[in-house]
Amino acid sequence: MSLSPIDVRALATAGRDALREGDAFRARELFEQLVTQGPPDAENFLGVAQACYLQGDGPAALAAVDRALALAPRYLLALLFKADWLAAQGNDRAASSHYQFAVQAAPPDDQLPIELRREVERARAMVSQYAGKFEQFLVDRLHGAGKPTSTRFTQSLDILLGRKGRYFQQPQAFYFAELPQIQFYDRSHFPWMDEVEAATGAIRGELAALLKDGAGFKPYVESDPLRPKKEQSGMTDNPDWSAFYLWKNGQAVPENIARCPRTAAALANVPFSDVANRSPSVLFSQLRPGARIPPHSGLVNTRLICHLPLIVPPGCGFRVGNDTRTPVEGQAWAFDDTIEHEAWNESDRTRVILLFEVWRPELSDEERGLVRAMFESIDEYTGQQPSWSI
Repeated sequence: MSLSPIDVRALATAGRDALREGDAFRARELFEQLVTQGPPDAENFLGVAQACYLQGDGPAALAAVDRALALAPRYLLALLFKADWLAAQGNDRAASSHYQFAVQAAPPDDQLPIELRREVERARAMVSQYAGKFEQFLVDRLHGAGKPTSTRFTQSLDILLGRKGRYFQQPQAFYFAELPQIQFYDRSHFPWMDEVEAATGAIRGELAALLKDGAGFKPYVESDPLRPKKEQSGMTDNPDWSAFYLWKNGQAVPENIARCPRTAAALANVPFSDVANRSPSVLFSQLRPGARIPPHSGLVNTRLICHLPLIVPPGCGFRVGNDTRTPVEGQAWAFDDTIEHEAWNESDRTRVILLFEVWRPELSDEERGLVRAMFESIDEYTGQQPSWSI
């Protein structure tokens, strides 16, 4: 005999009252009547599970909550009940997975009633507790085998443990297949970098003269009246991030090079990424006090971007993917700008770097030539100057 909707509501209310009063026998009786005579309902199976648990009948409680989750796999209270049951059994791995899934399944906190919000907060705390326990175990075991010296492994371990996220190349214009996903490159790939660094003082001297008169610096992101305006988080036409070009999109800027002969000389042996109408670009990049360059990714993954920090007040930082570093004056680095990156200057003084682009070391001479020919063919087909930026 099936129950009427009125009887279902009445029995469910009586069952919940019995649970609140701690009358496990009465609650179980009521909820078992509901699940045998009423329509399938995950909430009623959870009521059976809660009553069985209060009675100390663990197997029956587990069977009932599994019935609830079979009907509603993302039922938050049922997930938390099973997670708690597994935790009580000492099954940390299974309990952790249920707490984690409950957190993922939960709506935003501001959409939850206060009681359920507290339960989700408790689940987050349990996820964190289990993660910390696993992390400590793993670190202890690895240190027992000797401290890892591989930076690649260390980064991979950080990703596994949730300390860092995963970032990949996301070029806006052209993706060259099968290149490694490297954020900052080891400087052993760039023997010419020592020569550039050795000229830091001379380069900074020429920069000082440029900054003194202020002429020649223009917003790094400039709008083009012939192109759609693409706002870049407040950076378009914003002088807070500005540039003084020695080369721009593959073309020398003679009057600017004439003002910086020692800088040009220091870059004589750099293997610039040379593609007609596109690269190289060589520039002084200025970031004003309090300014921040928002996260973004570059155009092509066939090149790397190099920075030589020249003026770096305290409070400046730079992030590529999951690797955040502090620039040091006179110490250059190369990075893949098609991996999301950002920079900031939280000081009260201007930050300036020398920026230029080089071929990725993995590309063969043939591949570099093919990249050049491809872009030249694109330009020939369109008959237009490409819309390009570093």
